[in-house]
Amino acid sequence: MNHLMIDLETLGTDSTAPIASIGAVFFEPSTGCTGGRFYVRVDFASDMALGAKPDGYTMKWWLKQSSEARAELVNDEALPIGRALSQLCQFIKDNQQPAGKKHLRVWGNGASFDCVILRAAYARVGITPPWDWWRDLDVRTVVEMGRGLGYDQKYNLIFKGVQHTALDDALHQVAYVSEIWQRLTADKEPIL
Repeated sequence: MNHLMIDLETLGTDSTAPIASIGAVFFEPSTGCTGGRFYVRVDFASDMALGAKPDGYTMKWWLKQSSEARAELVNDEALPIGRALSQLCQFIKDNQQPAGKKHLRVWGNGASFDCVILRAAYARVGITPPWDWWRDLDVRTVVEMGRGLGYDQKYNLIFKGVQHTALDDALHQVAYVSEIWQRLTADKEPIL
């Protein structure tokens, strides 16, 4: 599998947002099948020490979320940002088939959110991201295309797990992106 859905929980909304957790899952959009899963809590204070900046609006938003989601922000098992990002690199290396940057497609929920924030965090810790920026794919664009077909699976699909927990959100995004993908590509021959 070479499609990787990533979801971040952050304390801001721009590229300098501190990361609180990372969820990722390999998947095949043409079938909806999932592969390796990754979840790590991040010590956002370690990210802030490197220059990440929270914003007050996001902090207020977090205070309104479920106690389960908020508990993930302050979990004692959180890793320093550099270690968390290194573990994500290793997860990708261990689970991608075939391996290599040229094959990996990384999905984020918004063209300017998950992938951009993650790439900025990699820069702060001095690690090269394990994918090329031109391999970023956008969940919101696919959702909008589905809506154009009269299909709004993002809101019609039952959420499993805890909302605003990075891995549960990533799995939910995989489910609705795959359903929309399949509707868009039904009875089409793949272009190679």
